[in-house]
This record gives sequence, C-alpha cells and structure tokens, in this order.
Amino acid sequence: TIADKVHVSSPSFRLPVPKLEDTITRYLNAQKPLLSDDQFRKTEELAHHFEKGIGRELHEQLVAQDNQNKHTSYITGPWFDMYLKAREPVVLNFNAFMSFNPDPKSEYNDQLIRATNMTVSAIRFMKTFRAGLLEPEVFHLNPEKSDTEIFKKIIRFVPSSLSWFGAYMVNAYPLDMSQYFRLFNSTRLPKLDRDELYTDEKAKHLLVLRNGNFYIFDVLDRDGNMLKPAEIQAHLKYILSDNSPAPAFPLGYLSSENRDTWALLRKNLLDNGNEEALKKVDSALFCLSLDDFPIKDFVHLSHTMLHGDGANRWYDKSFNLIITKDGTAGINFEHSWGDGVAVLRFQNEVFKDSTKAPAVSPQSQPASVDSSRAVQKLDFKLNDALKAGITKAKQKFDASVEALSLNLIQFHEGGKDLLKQKKVSPDAVAQLAFQMAFFRQYNQTVATYESCSTAAFKHGRTETIRPASIHTKKCSEAFVRELSKHSTEELQKLIVECSKYHGRLTKEAAMGQGFDRHLFGLRYLALSKGIALPEFYQDQAYARLNHNIISTSTLVSPAVQLGGFGPVVPDGFGVGYQVHDDWIGCNVSSYPTRNGKEYLQCIYKSLEDIFNVLKGKKISS
Repeated sequence: TIADKVHVSSPSFRLPVPKLEDTITRYLNAQKPLLSDDQFRKTEELAHHFEKGIGRELHEQLVAQDNQNKHTSYITGPWFDMYLKAREPVVLNFNAFMSFNPDPKSEYNDQLIRATNMTVSAIRFMKTFRAGLLEPEVFHLNPEKSDTEIFKKIIRFVPSSLSWFGAYMVNAYPLDMSQYFRLFNSTRLPKLDRDELYTDEKAKHLLVLRNGNFYIFDVLDRDGNMLKPAEIQAHLKYILSDNSPAPAFPLGYLSSENRDTWALLRKNLLDNGNEEALKKVDSALFCLSLDDFPIKDFVHLSHTMLHGDGANRWYDKSFNLIITKDGTAGINFEHSWGDGVAVLRFQNEVFKDSTKAPAVSPQSQPASVDSSRAVQKLDFKLNDALKAGITKAKQKFDASVEALSLNLIQFHEGGKDLLKQKKVSPDAVAQLAFQMAFFRQYNQTVATYESCSTAAFKHGRTETIRPASIHTKKCSEAFVRELSKHSTEELQKLIVECSKYHGRLTKEAAMGQGFDRHLFGLRYLALSKGIALPEFYQDQAYARLNHNIISTSTLVSPAVQLGGFGPVVPDGFGVGYQVHDDWIGCNVSSYPTRNGKEYLQCIYKSLEDIFNVLKGKKISS
C-alpha cells in the first residue's frame, strides 16, 4: 500500500456557526476599503438592521438546524447546491488544474511509461484508501511543534479514540476525508436545474481518451486485484498505436456545454441507444487523457491542463489525468464533489509513488496479451440533433478559449525563507503584491477572494479570506502614490501591519470564523424557507463584494509544478500562485476586459518593491 496507517481519527470537531455579531463586524471590515464614506454608512446601517432583526431570526434557525444535523456541517448542503445548481459550463468556470512536476529521472517522462506508472499509482492510492489504510492528512497550525517525526511516533502509540486529543493539544488537526471517495468511479451528471453526483464503486474499468476517441479496459480483476502493470502498459500501448481517425463529432465537447443544454442533449443520447456506453464513461475509475503533442512552454502547459482542445477531455469526471506526448502530466478536476486539499493529497501520493516505486521502467516489456480483446472502443450513436449539438458546443468552447488569456511570471529575488527571516507572512506578502498591483494598474481596490480550507472540521469545505483590507489599501497608496512621503522604516511598518492582519484573517478562516459562508448559509436558509430576501442582501455593496474581481488560490507541493483556474467573473483575474523557499510563481487568467500581462508586470514590480523595502533598500516609483 502507498501509506502506512497512522491512528489519528478524522475530525470530531464540527464546523462552528460563528456569532452573528462577529460575522457582521468582519463583513464591515471587508467592505471598508471598497466603499466611499457615504456608501459605507449606508451598508453599515443595513448590516446592523439585519443583525438586530431578520438576520437574528435566521441565525437562530441556522443554529437549531445545525444542532439537529450533527453528522455534517451547516455549509455542506448549501455548498453542494451552489455548485450543482450553477448552469454555466464547468470548464473555465469551475474546473481547476494542477500540473505535476516532471519525473526526476528524465527517461521515465515517456508518455507510455508515465501513463502506466501514474495509472498504477492512482489505483494503489484508491485501494489503500478503500482498505481504510490511508494516513489521515494533518493540518498543522504550529508546524514547528507538530509536523515532526517525534509527534508522528507518539501519535502512533496512542489509542485512536484518544489520539485526536493528542493532536489537538499541539494544534494539529486531522483533516476531514469525507470527499475522498468521490475521487474514483465518479461523475457529475447534467440534469435540468440541478446536476447530480454519481459514484459506482463496483466498476473495474479505466476510461482512456485519445484523439477524441473513447476506450475502456478493466484495470481490476473480479476479486478487485489490480491487473499486472505490464498488462496495463500493453493496453495503453495498444491505444497509443491505434490509427483510428478522430471522430467527426467528438462527444467530449458536450461536457463543456451549459448544464441545461447538456442535460437535454444527454437525454437525447440516452434515448438514442447510448445508455450502456454512457454508463461506462460515468462509472470508470477515472479518465486518462492522452494528448498527441508535446508541451512548448508554461503558457501552453496551462492552456492544455485548464481546458485542452475540448475533444480529448470529459470535464464531468471527478478528474482527468492528462499526459501529453512528452510525458508532461497534470490533473483537471471537477469542483462540486471536493476541494483542492483532496486532489492535492492524491497528486502528492501518486507523484511520490510513481517516482519512488515505479511499476514499469523504460526497459520493461509490455505483457504479451491480446489487447484487441481487452480494450473496447466505445461507439456512440448520433442523430442529427446530437451532431448539431456537438457542433454548437464546439463553436462555444472555441470562442470561450479564444477569449481566455493565461500569463505567468517567476520572481527569483526572494521567497519564503527571506520573508520568514524578516518575520512577515509569505502569503500576506503575495496578497499585498496583488492588491498593490491592481491599485497601480487601475487605481482602485476591489473585491478579492482567497480560498482557505476548513477541512480541520467534519465535512468542512472552504472559507473565504478577504485579503483587501484598510491595511493593504493604505500600504498600496503609500507605495504607489506617496512614496516620497515615507521613509523605508515607515514602509516596513506598513508591510508588517498588513502581515499581522492577514495572519489573523487566515487563522480565523481556517478555524471556521470567516463571515462569507455564514452569510451564505443565512441567505440560503431564507430562500429555502420562502422568506423574502432581506434588504441586507439587496445592497449593491453586498453584490459588489461577491463579484470577486481578484480570485486567488495557492498551493505548494513537491509534486506540483503549477496550478490555475479561470477568472470567476468576466472582468476578473484568476490568480494561482506559489511561494517557494527562494522564489514566487504566479499564473494569471483573464478575459479581454482585463490586461493580465500588464497585471503580472505590476505584481512583479510590487514584489520587487516590497522585498527591497524589507531588505532596507530605498525604492523609486
């Protein structure tokens, strides 16, 4: 198995419903930098009115409902609904990607070798997880104390009923793993008004896409044991050498459609004799997408992993494992079933296992088996309406992709090490740079979203950190507009203030004490009970705060090279970033209303200025 079992039971703490007065205070703190004094007074009045009136009633109902549903968290139902009711295409709007680092041994970055090794490692991970042997992931609030070998050794010998408290004593929280089962054999099915998540753990086959064609073959035998790696290699080799032309109407495009449009087309597909073939697609372990081209550069890599050509992906699958001609690998995942934490854990384990204990080597010979019998190419029966539907889906997909820009920078003048030495939070500095850059480019402060996992709680999902604050606004103004008025020491102080405040917001969010999910839950409750939408939610300032022009997400992992996602609003930026020990990487997506390239140049300049000030250097505008 991939991981040794460590007895840390899953979270027994439930996601707290914050106090209403705390939520209102935090909400107003987030609104302050975005509004003029007059606008703020109006919003403040609405917020306090809500807090004393209908908001209080809704809050009490939410708390009562939460107390009756101790098996889950108050956000689970509303959050699934939010994703599954959304009608926009999943590609570019919800699906995100994370690309793997290359295998350190270059000869293993061959498409067939890597596809075999990663498939085998993915199956090993699945079997380890299903056997209940996957070591729980632990969130360390204070890594110096708990992310150590000695902590892991002590926890190993504590009875599992008590080990949670051992972890809790040193602020290490075992993370919720309730999402993990949806990694495999799972698909999001398009339905009118609200999609469904489908999982069939009995299915034993893998779905492979190549050149827009769909193939399946069993990777588990009838007892649930994995096929020999050499057999998996033989079947993948057979698929890679198949000369079938690309289909005239590639079915993959349908999964990129508006969800209601896709739901109707799917019904047509089912009525047209494709039920069996679709069931094979939906129940497959996962989707392995083999692309017939090498990667040119990081921008090409991002486009390939975020959306690809539309024909060689099934965006509804819980994830597509994508491997290109030169062995570059990545994951594109559907977001409704789970969050980055689960996918990242899977990627870390698959990368570690496939590089440290590869199942096949460049010298390995594929097994001499009859792949033409084992591998089935799926055939879809298409009528004229379906052909027209695919053509239209392709046109829409091509237009969306055409409008999307992806740009990247790497900042090599410092990273986590230097920032920690200067006693400032690396994440706070990155977020400050995004604020400063936007201020430099557009002369304003706008709604900003940073995702934070709440998996330290039972059925936790995410909470929002609101990085735009009065502190970042003041600091941005000082750096961009008023440089001559401030000494280097004063600028350093402003950075430290931003760092302290951001650290507080991050801790609050991770402990379920943000305000976004709470307000979302109250609004959802009002709508579900048929209560007229409170005036508080009709405030333009509320709408503006939830129109996240800068949407950000970070991850750092030895397995992952870079990650990214599309902007969440048409006039927004999608910012994927990593703060490494000695450098910072940043990947920005945008549509034509925003200039992502220029924004990145401004981010670079902001990082340069912040680092120079922290080093005690004088900077110029």
